[in-house]
Amino acid sequence: MALSVRAMGLVILLGALGAAAASFFYNQTQEADQAGRVAMQIDDRLRDHISALEGVRALYESDMAVNGPAIRAYLTALQPQVRSPGMQGIGIAIAMQQATPAAAEARLRQNYGRDIRVWPTTDQPIGFPIILLEPDDTRNHPALGFDMYSEPVRREAMRRAWQTGRPAASGIVELLQETRDRRKQPGFLIYIPVYAATPSADAIAALPPVDAGGGSAVATAGGGVRPIEAFVYAPFRVGDLMRAVLGSQLESIDGIEVFAGDGPSAPRVFTHGVMRWDAHEEHIRVADRLWTVRISYGRFIDRIGRPLGILLFGLAIAVLATQLHRLQQRRLGAFQALAEEKARHAEDRELIMGEMAHRMKNAFARIGALARITAREAGDLATFEAKFDGRLRALSDAKQMLVTGAVDSVELGAIVRRELTLAGWDEERLASLSGPEVRLADEGAQAVALAIHEFVTNSIKYGALAGKGTLAVHWRRDGTDIELSWIESDLPETPHFETESFGTHFIRSLIERQLKGRWHRHATDKQLAILIRWPDQAVHG
Repeated sequence: MALSVRAMGLVILLGALGAAAASFFYNQTQEADQAGRVAMQIDDRLRDHISALEGVRALYESDMAVNGPAIRAYLTALQPQVRSPGMQGIGIAIAMQQATPAAAEARLRQNYGRDIRVWPTTDQPIGFPIILLEPDDTRNHPALGFDMYSEPVRREAMRRAWQTGRPAASGIVELLQETRDRRKQPGFLIYIPVYAATPSADAIAALPPVDAGGGSAVATAGGGVRPIEAFVYAPFRVGDLMRAVLGSQLESIDGIEVFAGDGPSAPRVFTHGVMRWDAHEEHIRVADRLWTVRISYGRFIDRIGRPLGILLFGLAIAVLATQLHRLQQRRLGAFQALAEEKARHAEDRELIMGEMAHRMKNAFARIGALARITAREAGDLATFEAKFDGRLRALSDAKQMLVTGAVDSVELGAIVRRELTLAGWDEERLASLSGPEVRLADEGAQAVALAIHEFVTNSIKYGALAGKGTLAVHWRRDGTDIELSWIESDLPETPHFETESFGTHFIRSLIERQLKGRWHRHATDKQLAILIRWPDQAVHG
């Protein structure tokens, strides 16, 4: 006994240690997944920004002569700063030959209705002054006219975008929008090139100077690089971008750091909270640059304290409780299964008894109606007796076939014709029935026969088969389905069925359960239309 108790204690101890280790690594993995989702969220937002820039480029490329007001109207409708907050705006910088800024200044005057000079003067042979920057607010005004190619960090990113044709991100700069802010934030820009129509080599060698009449210059980088017309770009404040992307999530993060690059020399451009020893490192893609994000959740208690708090006594109690719970669950499951089985049997008995009563009522009504129809057709008592006896025997044989399953399959047309024959249709009217041969298995034949029986009974009582209208019955194949329509027209009045009778409910159940199909009926303008649709059972006789 003592040995057994010690063995159990060792097992519980080992189990507790295993649970503690699993809890530690689970928490670590959970935090890593959360950090990965944060990085993915930043990546997704940056891709949204680049998509907005590509939309402006597509508009610009669709017609190089498109004016500033049209692009400004597009950006006003797009509202990228509202739908994808975090960037300061979207702008366009056009190419110009150095010392010939007339065309760019003309575009600025066209866009903003005032004289704005191109600045600064540089030793670069070409320039790219900003001729449009939206939204048009006081923060963006200082950047208008600025030649971004004059600044080395921006120029390096522009040349990468120019040479690759893909979005390029600059290094960290101080944005021109920061000139009026006391607390300045690190910033960067993303550029997307807009290439000019490809000219010949001679045309590239003899590019004209800026067209002072209002056209834009076309610049080349040499070495086979495509001539460029302009850049579509967006400036970003790193702090505003991160707060816009993460929002309230910053409150659940103990500390976060963002580095503009990968490696120990990368500058830190954003920090929030306090970094702990358990920081997770992720990478995000900023256009063509790789940035590093370090996230700390500060969950030391969850990692260490909670696993160590799993005590041996608690584990033993938990095991015993689990066993008792399982035993109780099995007993409850057995009781519940028994109760459900009894409920199903009671429901089936109730349905069968109700159907028997309903069928008996319909059978008496149908026999009476057949007697009346036969009496109208017969000229004497002997004729009446012969016809009525034959129809009554046919009805009995049809019901017996469905109940006993005397045949492997039943043809749909035979069921319809048999029921309509019993209702008094002559050979000429039966010959007008149209539809392909459809074989039905036992359950399908029963469901269709009972449904047609219900339609015929109701029609004899209230509708077309009582001589109060016309009846049309058709069936067809539609793909892998069979579709049967029953349409009664020219009725004395439009049928009403606000509530569903027991017979209607029973027929619907047969169609849905045995045929695996569905039905629809509607009444309008003294007409009743019923449509049954079910999968073709593909039974071949």
